Amino acid sequence: MDAMESEGGSRTAHQEPGGRNNNDDIINNRRKKRSSSYLPKFGCLRTETDEDGSFDVEVDVEGEPHAPSHLVVMVNGIIGSAQDWRFAAKQFLKHYPRDVVVHCSECNSSMLTFDGVDVMGERLAEEVISVIKRHPTVQKISFVGHSLGGLVARYAIAKLYGRDISRVSQGNGASQTDGLGDKCHEEKFRGKIAGLEPVNFITSATPHLGSRGHRQVPVFCGFLKLEKVAAQTSWFLGRTGKHLFLTDHDDERPPLLLRMVTDHEDLKFMSALQSFRRHVAYANTHFDHIVGWSSSSIRHRRELPKNKHLSRDDRYPHIVHVETSKAATSEQDVSLENKVAGFERIDMEDEMLRSLTKLSWERVDVNFGGSKQRFMAHSTIQVKSYRINSDGADVIQHMIDNFLL
Repeated sequence: MDAMESEGGSRTAHQEPGGRNNNDDIINNRRKKRSSSYLPKFGCLRTETDEDGSFDVEVDVEGEPHAPSHLVVMVNGIIGSAQDWRFAAKQFLKHYPRDVVVHCSECNSSMLTFDGVDVMGERLAEEVISVIKRHPTVQKISFVGHSLGGLVARYAIAKLYGRDISRVSQGNGASQTDGLGDKCHEEKFRGKIAGLEPVNFITSATPHLGSRGHRQVPVFCGFLKLEKVAAQTSWFLGRTGKHLFLTDHDDERPPLLLRMVTDHEDLKFMSALQSFRRHVAYANTHFDHIVGWSSSSIRHRRELPKNKHLSRDDRYPHIVHVETSKAATSEQDVSLENKVAGFERIDMEDEMLRSLTKLSWERVDVNFGGSKQRFMAHSTIQVKSYRINSDGADVIQHMIDNFLL
């Protein structure tokens, strides 16, 4: 007994000061060695902020070369900012630390979101070009848009479709070619977005069909008079409001959202969207007071799943239904320019659905019923602020788990 006691009589011969056992140290060291063999080294999240407030997030692994090949562009909704995507950006980087760089756009923040979908789309396109030039190793590109941001992203990809950003602009606005000829040049960049391979196009709570249709803005509770008044006062939200309520008639042309479901003039809206390998629409089934379920999930109301077909997943408790639709069979159609010459006489919502469903969509239906955050569903689906929208974390995780690199 005396041999096993130290001067104080309270520590055994195999213990160090502080009561820690040497055997425990050996076991802990073995665990560390064993775990380090299969756990990736995760460096610090490095954030580069631009003057306009947008930022790129990537993992900085000390002592290791880092050349991410996949650019993920996240786009905020109306009166939003780059900060709205901070939680999701960090989760993407934690899951794909060596593969992606995440850019949270800020070129359309706050009151700038009232300038119109087209103006915002042009800004986003130019911002994406500058980001690509900062990250010359990227080879692929994906977009994630929340609410209005999904429409802005659809416009931006049309501006970037088949575009060679390496061309040098001349003083007179012309572009310097590489000598291959226009035809060869077009073939080289066909199907590319700003010269990159398009992979994922993801939207959450995006009003793909606008806000004009019946029950497309749930806060009006389906009252036709309120919906009519909202359309008549859409100017209150600037040009964006006119675009959302399809009341814009610039130069006697069809509304912008109607033009955005076809290859119109020099903007190949549908070709650009079709170039992505995946098209995903996350939609709130209930409690979203801003965007209706059918608009965000790109369905007719009669096609919405019945409650008996909705069930919760243990891993993603707020996702109640997932379906992957095949592209609808393409019928021989009259060109949109001819068909919408009298566009006021056609059902614009049906026309948009007919065109958008020519693509294959993964539809993910989300329900925050039972959550204290359900009445903020429009922001919770994005986890705009983790402090008050944390219940949407499983939706972000689902987005990450199914993301194609």
